[in-house]
Amino acid sequence: MDYSFFLQPLFSSFIIAGLMLAGFIILAKKIKISDKRISKRHIHGGGVSRFGGVAIIVSFVIVIILDERLVVTTPLVGVLLASLAILFFGVIDDIRQLSWKYQLFFQLAVVTLVYFMGVKLQYVSNPLGGLFFFDSGLAYLLGLLISIIWIVFLMNVMNWVDGVDGVSGGITLIAAIAILVLSQKPEVNQPPIGIIAAALIGGLIIFLIYNFHPARIIAGTSGSMFMGFILAILAIFSGAKIATTLMVLAVPIVDALWVIAERLQFKKSIFAADRRHLHYRLLELGWSAKKICLFYYLITAIIAVLALNMRAMGKITTMAIVAESLIEKRSVILYEYDK
Repeated sequence: MDYSFFLQPLFSSFIIAGLMLAGFIILAKKIKISDKRISKRHIHGGGVSRFGGVAIIVSFVIVIILDERLVVTTPLVGVLLASLAILFFGVIDDIRQLSWKYQLFFQLAVVTLVYFMGVKLQYVSNPLGGLFFFDSGLAYLLGLLISIIWIVFLMNVMNWVDGVDGVSGGITLIAAIAILVLSQKPEVNQPPIGIIAAALIGGLIIFLIYNFHPARIIAGTSGSMFMGFILAILAIFSGAKIATTLMVLAVPIVDALWVIAERLQFKKSIFAADRRHLHYRLLELGWSAKKICLFYYLITAIIAVLALNMRAMGKITTMAIVAESLIEKRSVILYEYDK
């Protein structure tokens, strides 16, 4: 596998995002931003720019548009337009702190946009062999429903896990690398997916340099939503590699489902902001931000390696084992927390 093919988009997004991030950091220090929302949701105070996601998205869009090796198809145009929409909505949310109802409406609008521009789940692998196509009738409607749930869910999963410096960006980086490697496998062989993943990876690497604790800039709503959105899209583009993506994102996904169940149990909105997530529990147990990051990174990296070397049935079995292990681990943490 010749990965030098992907160095150009990777380094281009690295440089563009790096220049923008440095500018945002300098600007935040000069105008002495005081953001109460930062100190409430994150582990640092004011003076930290929330526009890291802007740099990631802008660098990604520019590199994709300028790469002559990519054919800019209608679905890809839809993804780029949706990415810019996420950028603008995220900035507005970071400034005005919109309610979850506005966020959900926007997410559904974005999914509808990309779906009707051709980004749709056309088939999934059958664990018993073959493919199941969402081509007509009820199958088509089922494909639409799964696409909506898939993209909206991942957008929220990555938004929720963005509470400790470096966690969401690191998980997304590992997932993007896994997709890049997957795109080069002989049975997949999708260089365009690798280029798109590389354009994302470059921006994430430089972002993490600034975002690792203590963060000088954070992703903000635009960044965290975009991370979930683009991972969901790449899974669809990669030939419906949803099982692989589910495995790689097992830690934040299991945590999100657990928190949703708890909120429903206590009759609260599943979108209500609270500190039930695993990273908050670990913080309150005395774990450092760096330790939490390494915990998420290690598990995500191990699962990514497993996911890249398994077939469909093996992935389902492994997902069940991983989910059970994570739930058990979370239960132990909650027990220690309640003590």
